[in-house]
Amino acid sequence: MPLSAQLAPRLRWIGERGLRVETGPQTLARYRHLLARALPGVIDIIPADGSLLVILAAGAAPSAELLAALTEDLVEARAARAAIHEIPVHYGGGAGPDLAALAQASGLSVADVVGLHAAADYTVAFVGFQPGFAYLAGTPQALRLPRKASPALRVAAGSVAIGGPYSGIYPFAGPAGWHVIGRTPLVLFDPQRQRPALLAPGDRVRFVPQ
Repeated sequence: MPLSAQLAPRLRWIGERGLRVETGPQTLARYRHLLARALPGVIDIIPADGSLLVILAAGAAPSAELLAALTEDLVEARAARAAIHEIPVHYGGGAGPDLAALAQASGLSVADVVGLHAAADYTVAFVGFQPGFAYLAGTPQALRLPRKASPALRVAAGSVAIGGPYSGIYPFAGPAGWHVIGRTPLVLFDPQRQRPALLAPGDRVRFVPQ
């Protein structure tokens, strides 16, 4: 279904049922705005880095209400109260094999890196890569190193890492291209829980050194 010329630069079809909208820094605000409304024909809303993907029911067309909600001014919108998670972290040592190298590259001491990382407030910007892997916005500028040139073939589940502007926690063991600085014993994803993913878009996170 073609979109109007006015909306086309910001919205485009992904397959037959996905509508992608560019949201830039307003991604979470727009996500909350959509969740708060019972929009006809919408079965899922997935935030990403600077965009949202709206999944429509089979055979449904974008309603005028949905298109308005995707494009209207959000100045008046109020953010919903976010859940706050305190994540215990063992920094450094075997739990954080990249901590010392990250500190050296940042021109900081290991203690300074831990202090900065744990003092920041983080917000779950979006979830992806692995089930329950949350991209956490709020990493201090001094700690924002790009991905490693040579990814690790395997890191442990619960590994806390930094990659560019984001921090994250690997829910499962596997390869990792981010700088692993610690580990948490918390289970980030459990399909048996009512809400399998511990962290959801919009949630707030604080790291607590152990």
